[in-house]
Amino acid sequence: MKVKIDLPYPEVKVEEKNTYYADLLSQDYAGVVSESTAVMQYSYQHFDKSKENKEFAEIIAEIAEVEMKHLELLGETIKLLGKEPVYKTCESERGDCVFWSAKNVNYKTDLKDMLKSDINSEKGAIKNYENHKRLIKDKYIKNMLDRIILDEKRHLEIFNNIYDGLFKK
Repeated sequence: MKVKIDLPYPEVKVEEKNTYYADLLSQDYAGVVSESTAVMQYSYQHFDKSKENKEFAEIIAEIAEVEMKHLELLGETIKLLGKEPVYKTCESERGDCVFWSAKNVNYKTDLKDMLKSDINSEKGAIKNYENHKRLIKDKYIKNMLDRIILDEKRHLEIFNNIYDGLFKK
């Protein structure tokens, strides 16, 4: 099963340094709904289901790898924008930073609950990326976000299909 879209990722570039954009992307990088959370949550689900549902465990592990690629793209972009890609979200309006926490991960072990959480996470990620695309005027970053959104929509489709196949009979 293909868990990512067959299009190359764009080269990581920015028009110029912009710490406001870096702060926005830090939310996608290490917020509650973020690539960091997705990688850890999907890895946990892979470990939890590796014996009882190997098919799901394999799919979720592949999705986690794609999320790690997104994490890498965001981290490199944050660095180019003038900030370090530390696992925290910063907001100039708030005036502080909040470090990523393992509390962001949903540790439920029931597959139905896992899938509901995954579906909501992917919907939230798409919404965040779309919002950041509206706020960011840098064409290179927008291009990167567009490409990431395609993968996230594919993940949402996969999770919905698995959920429907298992629980809507």
